[in-house]
Amino acid sequence: MRKNDTKKLILNAILLGIGMILNQIVPAIGAGITPDLTLVMLFCIVMINRDDFKTCFISGIVIGLFTAMTTKFPGGQIPNIIDKIVTVIVVYMIVKSMYMMIPTSKYGKKFDLIAVTVISIIGTMISGFVFLFSASIIIGLPAGLIQLFLAVVMPTVLINAITSFIIYSIIEISIKRTAFQI
Repeated sequence: MRKNDTKKLILNAILLGIGMILNQIVPAIGAGITPDLTLVMLFCIVMINRDDFKTCFISGIVIGLFTAMTTKFPGGQIPNIIDKIVTVIVVYMIVKSMYMMIPTSKYGKKFDLIAVTVISIIGTMISGFVFLFSASIIIGLPAGLIQLFLAVVMPTVLINAITSFIIYSIIEISIKRTAFQI
C-alpha cells in the first residue's frame, strides 16, 4: 500500500466517523425521520476518491450500515442500506461524468466546491426518494411518499447543500495547510 493510499484511507475513516457523530446529534424531523448528514460525508468521500469506485462503494456500504444501526425511523434499517448503496453508485457516476465533461484545470478548486454542492443536492434527493420508496414497499410509510419527500427530504437537501459546501471547504483548507497530496 502506498503512503498516499494510507493517508486517503485515514481521511475517509475520519469523515465516516464525523458523519456518524453528526448522525447521532441531529434531531428528528417529524415521523421519526432524521436529516441524514452522513450523506454529506459520503459525497465528500466520493469527491476526494473520484477515481476509486471501490473505496466509494465500500464507504457507501459502511455509511448504510451505520445509519441502519442508528435510524430513528421504525423499520428503516434495510431502506437505509438500500438507499446508501444506490446513492453512492449514482453519485459516483455523476461525479465521473462531470469531471470528464468539464475541464477542471480551468476552474480549479472553485469547481470542486460547486460540484460537491450540486452533488449534495442531487444525491440527497436520490437518497431520500430511494429510502422512502423502499420503506414504503418494505414496511409502509406514516404518510404519503410525496408528502414525506416534500416535508423531510427537501429541507434535508437544503441542510446538506450548505453543510457540504462548508465541510468540503474545511477539508480543502486542511489538506492545503498540511501539504496532504490527494
